[in-house]
Amino acid sequence: MNWITDWALPKIKGLIGTSREVPDNLWHKCPACEQMIFHRDLERNLHVCPSCGHHMRLSAQGRIKATLDEGWSRIELPKAPADPLRFRDQRRYSERLKDAQTKTAMDDAVVVAQGAIEGRKVVVAAFEFSFLGGSMGAGVGEALVTAAKLAVLQDAPLIVFTASGGARMQEGTISLMQMPRTVIATRLVKEAGLPFIVVLCDPTTGGVTASFAMLGDIQIAEPGALIGFAGARVIEQTVREKLPEGFQRAEYLLEHGILDMVVKRHEMRATLGRLISLLREKLPPEPAEPAPELVALPAPEPAEATEPAKPA
Repeated sequence: MNWITDWALPKIKGLIGTSREVPDNLWHKCPACEQMIFHRDLERNLHVCPSCGHHMRLSAQGRIKATLDEGWSRIELPKAPADPLRFRDQRRYSERLKDAQTKTAMDDAVVVAQGAIEGRKVVVAAFEFSFLGGSMGAGVGEALVTAAKLAVLQDAPLIVFTASGGARMQEGTISLMQMPRTVIATRLVKEAGLPFIVVLCDPTTGGVTASFAMLGDIQIAEPGALIGFAGARVIEQTVREKLPEGFQRAEYLLEHGILDMVVKRHEMRATLGRLISLLREKLPPEPAEPAPELVALPAPEPAEATEPAKPA
């Protein structure tokens, strides 16, 4: 019997008292420069590294709070059928859904909110990547259709922040059906004459890129965001060529005309407000120029009569 561990240490701990447990997530390491950042400093800086400016992933709730004015409200979305195929791989799909819902406090991978940006009404839909990789299933399709109908009803622009790995394969063909469904939703907004703005965040890939995410009236991306359909390795194996440096990154796509602008996260709110102002506010009509006064021209003098020439 070891009297130190069995008797002395419990007595000492009882006299001193149990120490409080320290959370293990107080510090975050930047994946780009490996700088350690205190969690409160990171939150205040909108999850942008203060040392190198690397844009880390931001939650859907965080994006909405950073974008909309105070007083915004979250929209309750229709319930989509859960596990329509009763899918199972290593675990049941229903169990994965419950774990994701508990982790994120969300029903599915998209949050829809209504509010204003600098006093101008907007409807915002934001993807949550930590919810099964932001994958697009029936619930996400229902959320985007609801957001589009709400934008038309309120005569407000629709802004979508994308962060997704693509279609949710656990829902099979149902997930693929959301691609044309979301495209139709964007048409509702455009046919109503309302701006549809897409902000592509890291990462935006797969079926989301191949559907509504590339149909915005204005395409914006955050710095360094990964944007594409298939992965770089798959593309290299298909075309059998080495891809250029920075392929599928926001800056590369901007240079090649796929994007309209790359905007830093701290400037996103002001940029969106300016774009909405330009797209929605009508310019005052220019004053009509007065019609020129008609000046009466003098009558032409009669020509002098000339005698006809005599024949020789």
